Amino acid sequence: MSPEELAQACADRMWSQDTASQSLGMALDSVGQGKSVLTMSVTETMTNGHGICHGGYIFTLADSAFAFACNTYNQVTVAQHCDVTFLAPARLGDRLTASAVERSRSGRSGLYDVTVRNQHGDVIAEFRGNSRTTKGTILPE
Repeated sequence: MSPEELAQACADRMWSQDTASQSLGMALDSVGQGKSVLTMSVTETMTNGHGICHGGYIFTLADSAFAFACNTYNQVTVAQHCDVTFLAPARLGDRLTASAVERSRSGRSGLYDVTVRNQHGDVIAEFRGNSRTTKGTILPE
């Protein structure tokens, strides 16, 4: 299996069990070795008291993209640490795209950056995640 086929097979397996991302209306647009793209539309239930998208939903979209990017090697990998910087508000009806890319992977640790943009290409948030591989594989060996 090629690295790209492995990444897709891992993503398919994870997506089949990811009710959190699916219940928020996320879509897994693409995945490759160490990268992924997920999208989500901002719905009325995602807006806060300021009439903008609650940051937790933006974080969740970025975190899901991070998860799919760091689990492309058939090793169960979880978040060890992550942070987000909100740069612009997302609004009701916006279509958000989270693009995750691997910056470093060594031993059991990885570093990933995720940029969240709206449908106009405006950067909404920048997310950085540190991953840690654990025991087990996503696909049967």
